[in-house]
Amino acid sequence: MAKKDASKLRNVALGGHGASGKTRLLDTMLFSAGAVNRAGNVEEGSSLSDFEPEEKERKFSIDTAIFNLDYKGYTLNLIDTPGHLDFSGAAAAVLPAVETVLVTIDAGDGIKLNTRRMYEYARNENLARIFVITHIDAENVNYERLISDIQDAFGNDCVPVFIPVGLGEDCSGVVNLLESADAPDGVVGDFDALSQSLRESIVECDDDLMETYLEGGEISAEQIKKTFKKAVVNGELTPILCSSAEKKVGVKEILDFLPDCSPSPQERKAVEAKTPETEETVEIKPDPDAPFCAKVFKIVVDPHVGRLVFFRVFAGTVSDGDTVEVARSGAAERLGHINVPFGSEQKDCGSAGPGDIACVSKVEDMEFGDILRARGEKWVIPPSAIPSPMMSLAVEPKSRDDEQKISSGLQRLAESDPTFNVERDAQSNELLITGMSNLHLEVMLSRLKNRYGVSAETREPSVPYRETITASAEGKYKHKKQSGGRGQYGEVHLRLEPNERGEGFEFIDEIKGGVIPQQFMPAVEKGIRETLETGVLAGCTVVDLKAAVFFGSYHDVDSSEAAFKIAASRAFREAFLHSKPVLLEPVVKLEVTVPSEYVGDVTANLAGHRGQIGGMDQQGEMQTLSALIPQSELGTYSAELQSMTGGEGTFTLEFSHYEPVPSHIQQQIIERKKKKDLEDE
Repeated sequence: MAKKDASKLRNVALGGHGASGKTRLLDTMLFSAGAVNRAGNVEEGSSLSDFEPEEKERKFSIDTAIFNLDYKGYTLNLIDTPGHLDFSGAAAAVLPAVETVLVTIDAGDGIKLNTRRMYEYARNENLARIFVITHIDAENVNYERLISDIQDAFGNDCVPVFIPVGLGEDCSGVVNLLESADAPDGVVGDFDALSQSLRESIVECDDDLMETYLEGGEISAEQIKKTFKKAVVNGELTPILCSSAEKKVGVKEILDFLPDCSPSPQERKAVEAKTPETEETVEIKPDPDAPFCAKVFKIVVDPHVGRLVFFRVFAGTVSDGDTVEVARSGAAERLGHINVPFGSEQKDCGSAGPGDIACVSKVEDMEFGDILRARGEKWVIPPSAIPSPMMSLAVEPKSRDDEQKISSGLQRLAESDPTFNVERDAQSNELLITGMSNLHLEVMLSRLKNRYGVSAETREPSVPYRETITASAEGKYKHKKQSGGRGQYGEVHLRLEPNERGEGFEFIDEIKGGVIPQQFMPAVEKGIRETLETGVLAGCTVVDLKAAVFFGSYHDVDSSEAAFKIAASRAFREAFLHSKPVLLEPVVKLEVTVPSEYVGDVTANLAGHRGQIGGMDQQGEMQTLSALIPQSELGTYSAELQSMTGGEGTFTLEFSHYEPVPSHIQQQIIERKKKKDLEDE
């Protein structure tokens, strides 16, 4: 099979804030390119991109959708990404697979939080960035002010390349300043000034052109275009385009712009890999004859379709039936039929080379983020950053018959979504699901029901409190029973002392003279450790203390391991209750990013949640507040923040440390535990 020409390939992701028109634009691009015979529509439920049942029902993108199509001798891989912050992990996950990101901005709504986030994601991945102003047919659009807002927010390297011919109902077309020398009737703004400004911005990116320009020399249109593309590839210029997908205005022009002005895989900065043993850096270049290298960036697990693994090839070539190595495990995996994706469908392609985005089925041992490499290679590629899941719920099936099904169903959903985690909490024995937000978890539970037939009930998860002591004390207990025949006997005296925070439990054997024979000491330690797990005050794990066993007694016939285990547990409880015990609560580091106008409300709200503000950082029109806050105070925080900021606030969480619970709250927790124990009885 002939090798593909990577210079004729463009990988492009569409990202931006929710409702900014990404999906409608992509549907119209597919139609304008001749890939489909009818443009899809999100509102009508006919979008080719939003094909999942939950997307049709909610009328917004939840997952990424990938479309491979041919256009004027080029191959385009267009990827639609979710715009809701709740599903931003899916958007971030696909960025290593592309060279270019089209960031959409609604002409009426302007710059939103996820506009900034997608731009930053793309910049951090060293990708070409292109703004597309959508909905220029909307009423009351101030296009020139929006251009100014973009430049204020993202820098003067953001340059208008398309300008509208008419706005609102009068919107009839767009003009490409790189292509047109004359202004058509109805063009928005000063055509000559915009053309000159664009030309000067391009010239400034090349020292030789700048010198020619200053000396009054001639600069050809071809030099301008070549320099412009290089500047876009290097991130020196960010083009601003515009369109109305509803009127099919500017869409074909965007399709024409991508091959001419966005980078091919060959023009992307080489991917850097490292050899773990030597820390040697290896550059992975897009050479079809090099050792194979690819990255898994998306997995779909569906009970009907099966398991689909999507990967981007960085180097080498792979064909149907080839075997590759999974870097994470070192396992060999045979690839069956290699396909290219087109929304919910796949088309057989037989092979994939540098720059290609492909998918395979019937592979069970690949995970999101896995690096696939030629067998025998030793290098790995560092993982890309994706948002961390923050919100947790405890779940259980509505029917006890579904105990096994709920765990397996949730695990399969977690395989498809890197920002969705499932785990069993050791202390509470609760099955916990963790995601980006309540909406994210709601969607995952909807999928659990639709795909696997399991309905679940949810509640706020138990806070993982801990118990410890603040003073030293002694305890003793003699376990003695006689009921005919062999009895039970074991006596233990011990001393408890606080340990440094985070140092855990330390067992100390101070027995002298054999008052407790050595063969019973493991049972003594086991009795103490089992009590640590079940807790004394409120059923929470006990941490950070030392237990020194210094005296006891035994009986030649009646002593046993069971007797000494019971005696140790009772002695421990007695000493614990006299050691000024306290509950510890987990404290997290919270970072909240909001528009500056909401900082006062957010600060006051955090204070009401026992939060301690640590600092503030200005980022353009946004402010990031750092605070330490007890985990128990975050149950409703997501909804509160959304309400306070009109959906413009986001936050991240990271565990910080444990610290004592205030005494009045501690008593409430203990009383709740006692009440629950009585109800369980």
